[in-house]
Amino acid sequence: MMPGFRYQAYSIEGQLRKGVLEADSARQARSLLRDQGLTPYKVEVIAANDPAGGSRFRALSLSSADLTRLTRSLASLLEAGLTVEQAFNALIEQAEAERERQVLAALRGEVMAGSTIAKALEAFPGVFPELYRTLVAAGEASGQLPRVMARLADYLEERHALRARLALALVYPAIVMGVSLLVMGALLVYVVPQVVQVYSHAKEALPLLTRALIALSAFLQLTWPAWIALAVAAGVGLRVALARPGPRAAIHRTLLRTPVVGKALRQLDSTRLAATLSILVGSRVPILAALEAGEGVMTLVPMREALATAARGVREGMALSRALGATDAFPPVMVHLIAGGEATGRLDEALERAARQQQADLSTRLTAAVAVFEPALIVAMGVLVLAIVLAILMPIFNLNQLVGR
Repeated sequence: MMPGFRYQAYSIEGQLRKGVLEADSARQARSLLRDQGLTPYKVEVIAANDPAGGSRFRALSLSSADLTRLTRSLASLLEAGLTVEQAFNALIEQAEAERERQVLAALRGEVMAGSTIAKALEAFPGVFPELYRTLVAAGEASGQLPRVMARLADYLEERHALRARLALALVYPAIVMGVSLLVMGALLVYVVPQVVQVYSHAKEALPLLTRALIALSAFLQLTWPAWIALAVAAGVGLRVALARPGPRAAIHRTLLRTPVVGKALRQLDSTRLAATLSILVGSRVPILAALEAGEGVMTLVPMREALATAARGVREGMALSRALGATDAFPPVMVHLIAGGEATGRLDEALERAARQQQADLSTRLTAAVAVFEPALIVAMGVLVLAIVLAILMPIFNLNQLVGR
C-alpha cells in the first residue's frame, strides 16, 4: 500500500508534465519519473492531513455533476466486490481532471494509512458536504457501505436531475424575456427617434399611439442610464441582503407567501428533506441526527426554522409526523405518509415514498406552469412589438388616405 505523489517534471522535449503516481517515498517517485525519461521538478506527497498541503486540499471543489458521477462509480465498484483500495485505484485511472485525481489520491492515501473513508472525507469540506460524510460514516459503521453508497448515488442523481429541470423551466422564459426587452429597448432608443424626424414636419396631428410611443422614446433616451444603474443597484442590494440572516429570512418568507412560487419552493425543500431523511434513517442514523443533517439541505430559512422546531418536538418525545404537522410548514400528504410509515415500522420506505410523491407533484406543477407561461410570454412580447410597429406605420396610413383624397 503506497502513498500517492503529485509531480511536475520536464520531458526530453522540455515540456512540463503534471500528474499523480504511487511510490514508497518521494525519492522512489523521482526515480520512477527518471525511468520514464522525465526530469523531476517538484514531487509532493498527497495526504489530506499533510500540514503543507491541507489548506490547499480544503480549497478543492468538484461540480455537482462530477460528484454524482464519482459517487455512482464508487458505488458500482464496491458492489462489484472490489476493495476500497482497488476502487480508488480504478477511479484514479479513470479521472480526467487533475483536481479530481488529487482528491482521489489523497483519500486513497489516508485510507491506506488506516483512516476510515468518512474521516478522510472531512479534509475536503468543499467537495463532500456534511450529509455525504454522515452517510458514509453510517455505511462504514453498519458494514453496508456499498448499499449506502448506491442509495447516496441515487439521491445525488435525482437531485441533479431536479436541478436540471428547474433550470430548463426558468432559462428559456428568461432568455425570451431578455431578448424581447433588448429588442424593444433598441427600437425605442435608436429606431423610433429616426422615424420621428420623418413626422416632424407633418401638419396633421399624429395618432395617439404614435404620440405615446414618441413620448416613451424620449423618456427612455433621457433616463436609460438611470434605469441601468437602478438595475445594477437592485442586483447588488439583493445580493447583500441575501448575505445577511435577517433580510434573507424576510425575503424567503415573502417568497413562501407568493401564490404559485411559494408552493413550489415549499415542495422543493420538502422533497429534499424527505429524500435525505429516507437515506439517513435507512442507514440506521438516529432520527435526531438525521433531522440535524436535514437542515443542511434546505435552502429556505423559514423551512429550516420549522424543521428545527420539529426536531425539538421529537427530542421531547413527539412522533416525527406529529412534530412536522404542528409546524404547518410541510405538505399534509407528506406528513400523512410519514405517519403511515411510523405506524407500520417502515419509516425509511415511507420517507422515500413521500420524496418521490413530492418530486412528481413538483415536476407536474413545473410542466404545467411552463406550458402556460411560455406561450403567454411570447404573446405578450408579440403584442408589445406589434404596438410599436403600428405606432410607426399609422401616420403613414393616414398620409396615404389624405393623398387619396
